[in-house]
Amino acid sequence: MAQIVLDNVTKLFGHVAAVNEVNLKIHDGEFFALLGPSGCGKTTTLRMIAGLETPTTGSIFINQRDVTELPPRVRDVAMVFQDYALYPHMTLLDNIGYPLKVRGVGHGELRARVTEAARSLNIDHLLDRRPSQLSGGQQQRAAVARAIVHHAQVFLFDEPLSNLDAKLRVEARGFLKYLQHELGVTTIYVTHDQAEAMALADRIAIMDQGRVIQVGAPLEVYRRPQTVFVAGFLGSPPMNLLTGRIDLAKKQILINCVGLSFEGFPCWNDLVQQAGDGEGLILGVRPEHITLYPEQTDFAFPGDVYVTQPLGAESLVNLQVGDEAVSVRLFTDEPPRLSGRIWIRPDPERIFFYRSSGELIATASS
Repeated sequence: MAQIVLDNVTKLFGHVAAVNEVNLKIHDGEFFALLGPSGCGKTTTLRMIAGLETPTTGSIFINQRDVTELPPRVRDVAMVFQDYALYPHMTLLDNIGYPLKVRGVGHGELRARVTEAARSLNIDHLLDRRPSQLSGGQQQRAAVARAIVHHAQVFLFDEPLSNLDAKLRVEARGFLKYLQHELGVTTIYVTHDQAEAMALADRIAIMDQGRVIQVGAPLEVYRRPQTVFVAGFLGSPPMNLLTGRIDLAKKQILINCVGLSFEGFPCWNDLVQQAGDGEGLILGVRPEHITLYPEQTDFAFPGDVYVTQPLGAESLVNLQVGDEAVSVRLFTDEPPRLSGRIWIRPDPERIFFYRSSGELIATASS
C-alpha cells in the first residue's frame, strides 16, 4: 500500500498542455478515480504515475519517495490497460505469470501465485486457454490477475471496463470494488463514465482541459458541484442549467421573463452581496428535484413537453423552456401521459446559482 502525491505536475506535448499544474494527494489504501471527458488529461496523468510518461515539470511521490525520473519497473505499480494487453500466443497461465517470470521467480512459486490470483477471480479453471478462447469478462479478469499477482503497492486502471457490455460492466464494477477492499491496495482508476466513478471510488477528481476542477467524495461532489462544468458533467441525466438574471429591485431571478422570488431564502443575501443588479446567472437544479404541475403555481415557470421516456422504476420527461432543454426525473413505474404546456417547479431548497463564468455563488439551502 502507498500514498501518492502529485506536486504541481505538468505535461506538455509540444505547446499543448495535456496536464496542467495538477496537485493531488491520494491516501494509503484509497480507491481514487480520475474522471473527465476524453482528452481531459486523466490517462496522461495515470501514465506519468506509472512511469510511462515523464512530467515536463513537477514531481511525483510514492510513499514519500520521489519517483519522477524512475522507470516503471522500480515503482512497484501494476497497470491494467483499456485493451487488456494480453499476449495472444500465450496461455492464461503464462499471461498472468509474465510479470513474475521477468523478475526471475521460480516455476513452482510462479504457478502457485498465478493459481492463487486466478482462483480469487474465479478463472483458475481457464489457465490452459489462450485469450482468443476467453470472453471479454474473462479477459478483463485475466488482466486484473496479472496486475495483482506480484503484490504491487499501487494498482492503476485505465478504463478497464469500457470493452464490456452493460451487464458485464455492472458485474465487474462490483467485483473490482470488492477486490480492492479485500486487498487494501491504493488504486487509481481512470474513467469517463461518471456512474463508474460514483460507484467505485472513495474520492474522485474531476478533470477538464488538463486541470483538476474539483476533488471530493462522490456524493459530496454530486451534492455540491463547484462549477457549471462539474454540475453538467456529473449526473445522469446531468443537472439542468438555465440562464437567467438577477433583479435586485424585485428580489427575483428572471428565467425566460418569469420572475422567481427569493426573498426570505438564506441564499438571497449571498446573491445580493456577490452579484450585481442585472447580472447574468445560471440556475442549476437536478432532474430529481423538479415537480411538474398542470397549472401555474408559486415558484414555477412554464415549459413544453416534447418527449417522455419510461425506464421501468422511473421516467424521464424532456421539456423545452425557451431555447433550453430541461430534464425531469419522476420516480414512478407508470409512464406519465404528458403533453403540451406544463409548469416546472424546482425545489427551492435544492437550487444552485452560478456566475455566467461558471463559478458557484450560492445554493438555496446554504
